Order: sequence, then structure tokens, then C-alpha cells
Amino acid sequence: MISSAATGHEPNRMHEKDCFASYPSLRGRPVLITGGGSGIGASMVEHFARQGAQVAFLDIAVEESEGLANSLASRCEYPPAFLACDLTDVAALRAAVAAVEARCGGIRVLVNNAANDDRHKFSEVTPEYWDRCMAINLRHQFFAIQAVAERMGEAGGGSIVNLSSISWMVPSTGQPGYVTAKAAIVGLTRAMAHELAPRNIRVNAVLPGSIVTERQERLWLTPEYSARILAAQALKRRLLPPDVARLVLFLAAEDSAAITNQSFVVDGGWV
Repeated sequence: MISSAATGHEPNRMHEKDCFASYPSLRGRPVLITGGGSGIGASMVEHFARQGAQVAFLDIAVEESEGLANSLASRCEYPPAFLACDLTDVAALRAAVAAVEARCGGIRVLVNNAANDDRHKFSEVTPEYWDRCMAINLRHQFFAIQAVAERMGEAGGGSIVNLSSISWMVPSTGQPGYVTAKAAIVGLTRAMAHELAPRNIRVNAVLPGSIVTERQERLWLTPEYSARILAAQALKRRLLPPDVARLVLFLAAEDSAAITNQSFVVDGGWV
């Protein structure tokens, strides 16, 4: 139940760390990322870790996740901690949150990233498939928020970033369950922004467009489809996981302390 796969390379000279912002407010801050083992999630794990945050991430892909954690262990002030967790099991999710809190204290940043964009024909969707799709793409976001909210508030507040998608804005076909879940995340974000504001907890959503990852290239991004996307985008370049990760860093940091209840599109000007 991961949002996509390996991170890929950044365009031109954008890998040079001096090109991008540093956020002192993130140093030492406990951060929890779901679906952090690969793709956009893995890029966020690396970006937060390089900011000096105490990063923990959840995933069911053990081999990839352990490889990521090991690759960053010697390069970061706080080596990222990986916890294997099936997010469709709410009890397991709550236990994982408790384990992270026991290790790091109250989580100050939650990034709800995990998802699965498998294609499906609407005529073949069963009630069981529908419920599974909601559990993978939507339900765990609410229960992760519920699990972290009390101690996040006690710690002084924090930031929650929910990953939605432009799929419901384009709109997309061939994945009605996924599109429905991603639209619902925007509603969840707006509701929880008001629910949690008294605890000084901000809640925002990020809506990526077509982000090039190994999974997307392997499964969906044919040359023809890639050409259609570039034709629709205002910016004529491929978008990569770090393009999303850097926005999430800003929304997590105190630089965005006055921003909540908002949705931010990262799609190169597609919608």
C-alpha cells in the first residue's frame, strides 16, 4: 500500500542541496510518514532526514524500506526508523504510532502519503474491492490523524499533510475507487483543519499530478501517455518525487505557521 516507487533523479542541477531551502524548525522534530519505503514517500523520508528531523516511516514493503533506512543511516543526524505496518489494520497502525511516540515523543509532523493507484473497471468493482480500496487510500489517513492528535497537541501543536491527487480534478477514468478516495481526502483535510486548530495543529493537502517514479514508468507511463501529459502541462518537463517533497517540507516547517485548511497542487500546470 504505497503511493509509488523509487525516487528517480532530479532534473538539471536540482540535486545540488545548496539550491534549496533549509528549515531550522524541523531539526530534531519527530516526523511520521506513511508509505515511506519508495516513490514520493521515500523522497520525503530522505528530505526530512537531511533537514535533521527524527523521521519514522511505515510501509509493508520491508526489503525496500530497510534498504532506504540503511542507505540514509550514516548520512543523517538522526537515522530514519522503519516500522513494518499494514495500514489497513487500524490496530496495527495505532500500535506503530505508539511505538514512534515512545521512541521520539509526540509526533510533530504527520505525512499521510500511503496509497495504491491500481486501475480497475467500474463495472467489475465489488463491494469487497470498494471497501479495500477505501481502506488503502482513505481510511488510514483519518485514523493516523486520530492516533497522533492528542500528543501532538500536548507537544505544542504541529503539521499534518495529507496526500491527495489531481486525479479527481482532471478527471481520470479507469480507477473510480481511487479517484473517489483522493477527492474525499480534500474534504477530510478541511474538516480536520477546523477540528484540530484549537490544539495548534495545522492540516493541509498536497495534490500531485503525474510524478515520474519507477512504479509509474513500469505500469502506466507509456511514451504515448507521457506525451499527452506533457502536452497538458504548462511546464514542459517531467515531475519527480522531490518536487512534491520540497513542498511538504515547507508545509511541515514553521515557515508555513499561518497556513491551514488549504490544498496545494503540484502538477506543472496541468489543471
